Amino acid sequence: MKKMLAAAVSRVLSGVAQKPASRVLVASRNHCNDATFEIKKCDLYRLEEGPPVTTVLSREDGLKYYRMMQTIRRMELKADQLYRQKFIRGFCHLCDGQEACCVGLEAGINPTDHVITSYRAHGLCYTRGLSVRAILAELTGRRGGCAKGKGGSMHMYAKNFYGGNGIVGAQGPLGAGVALACKYKGRKEVCLALYGDGAANQGQIFEAYNMAALWKLPCVFVCENNLYGMGTSAERAAASTDYYKRGHFIPGLRVDGMDVLCVREATRFAADYCRSEKGPVVMELQTYRYHGHSMSDPGVSYRSRQEIQNVRSKSDPIMLLRDRMANSKLATVEEFKEIDVEVRKAIDDAAHFATTDPEPPLEELGHHIYCDNPPFEVRGASQWIKFKSLS
Repeated sequence: MKKMLAAAVSRVLSGVAQKPASRVLVASRNHCNDATFEIKKCDLYRLEEGPPVTTVLSREDGLKYYRMMQTIRRMELKADQLYRQKFIRGFCHLCDGQEACCVGLEAGINPTDHVITSYRAHGLCYTRGLSVRAILAELTGRRGGCAKGKGGSMHMYAKNFYGGNGIVGAQGPLGAGVALACKYKGRKEVCLALYGDGAANQGQIFEAYNMAALWKLPCVFVCENNLYGMGTSAERAAASTDYYKRGHFIPGLRVDGMDVLCVREATRFAADYCRSEKGPVVMELQTYRYHGHSMSDPGVSYRSRQEIQNVRSKSDPIMLLRDRMANSKLATVEEFKEIDVEVRKAIDDAAHFATTDPEPPLEELGHHIYCDNPPFEVRGASQWIKFKSLS
């Protein structure tokens, strides 16, 4: 079993420049406007050609990706702190370590495209346009939250973003439904339906594959393979861990999910494939989560602390982008430090709001059940308590 786990971790690390995190970067006052980088070749299934193996990164985009990934990292660490302080209750699933996935996916699609995911949703909420303040306030159940404090960690929404779904694997068929709407309206839009390696064995995922293939729906099924489900490794839970081949009759590709540029180019390729009316694609992102499955999982009973530290020191997505940009003179160390300071302050300000904003009043419990219905009565905890539903 230890050999199997070591092989799985090595796949995450393979193809990535394995340099120590403490490497000293040389600062320069002069910077370039763009640079060309080699990226890891994707493994392909039922595809003759795949994404490119080189890509151009502009200074502007690089700094934007760095700020976004650093914001997601700090936001998740702050959520960890707020959970331990009991400001956040219930379920809470953090995505630190997987920042290249959500940022790279967003960089590869259009704002008018659609995204639906599982309960590990905070990073995608941010890349889809929600503010850190709205996300953290939702986590703490406050009125200023993106769902008015009534959705919590697992149910957050934004424009063209449909959650945050608590039922394991349910976002698969829901995403296929969104893709059906895209095809019906004829707007050349696509839907990304994300699920984890643990949900990949759900029957409804395969039902969604079948329907999407039959109707040639513009859906990219994205498996975020972080090597572990809820307390166990993928090797122990799945007879085949080649998740990109699981579509059987659907083309697939396996991507280095720790490299934001690799994820961006693969997402562009998959989205273009769907837009050309060729049908769905299965895309596996090989990534890694630093926290446990949820806040109730310490994350070290089924893997070692050394393994986590090994990934942090060699394949951290933020470190990899920073190193690339600094060594190609796209940015200086001082610029990254300035961004880090700004991000920390913004996260602290958002956390202060999330812990001081009032909770929604009880009389609003029935509000916003539907978006445009006339008011109607909603029964409360007992038949004698009634609430008014307002849109």
